[in-house]
Amino acid sequence: MVLGKALSAILIILAVYGIPSDGQKKKESILGEKVGQMMDWASKRAVIRMNGDKFRRFVKAPPRNYSVIVMFTALQPQRQCMVCNQADEEYQILANSWRYSSAFTNKVFFALVDYDEGSDVFHMLNMNSAPTFIHFPPKGKPKSGDTYELQVRGFAAEQIARWIADRTDVSIRVIRPPNYAGPLMLGFFLTVIGGLVYLRRNNLDFLYNKTGWAFAALCFVLAMTSGQMWNHIRGPPYAHKNPHSGQVSYIHGSSQAQFVAETHIVLLFNAAVTLGMVLLHEAATSDMDIGKRKSKY
Repeated sequence: MVLGKALSAILIILAVYGIPSDGQKKKESILGEKVGQMMDWASKRAVIRMNGDKFRRFVKAPPRNYSVIVMFTALQPQRQCMVCNQADEEYQILANSWRYSSAFTNKVFFALVDYDEGSDVFHMLNMNSAPTFIHFPPKGKPKSGDTYELQVRGFAAEQIARWIADRTDVSIRVIRPPNYAGPLMLGFFLTVIGGLVYLRRNNLDFLYNKTGWAFAALCFVLAMTSGQMWNHIRGPPYAHKNPHSGQVSYIHGSSQAQFVAETHIVLLFNAAVTLGMVLLHEAATSDMDIGKRKSKY
């Protein structure tokens, strides 16, 4: 009696959930193989380099239960894409931050397709610009939001990490390698100042020079208002050279970003305006004859 009820319960469960078919088993086997291969590659290198065959098999073809962030780029020297190299550095920092994170799982992988290694992928996706970041979700095709707005957000690792969190619900804490250039320069600067003070320890009148302090403060203000600190944070290139036309752009096309050359141009304009204001003030307060003041200033 009890055995009969147990068999009936088993039959009911099998009827509800079904018995895995050969096709389902094969699908699970392929998925397990793909995940295992991706995990093996990710354990050796944070960013998986892919050609056309790998891209079609592990990114485009189902089954897939993981997201793939792919950077399409052109890193070869003959392509002369400075932005590609700088974006790749930020991308590597982001991928390594995820790889060595305690929260690392097989939910997200980072990949790279170089034009010279996978030009067929560029043609397949009708892509004619680099660098480009695209998120390929576990199911379905990428939507409009799965293409990263590089011109608007920039390519800083922190910005890309926020975009990935929006698309995959995976938060990545960016960990940058230590940079000792800043402390070394500060130490050198303080050493020079200390040396000058020591050499002129018997004559420190220069410390009370208002013109010198005003000039130093003016240089600081001009540097800050031109966007130098913003560039230090986001790390844009000096200029951008179009890989197709070869045209060099010194002014960024978006109001949300700027090149290093653009900050230098803004700094020179601000300095010219400041110099003009100083000359006007000197002309207005000078004791010289008004005719001579006009000719001089």
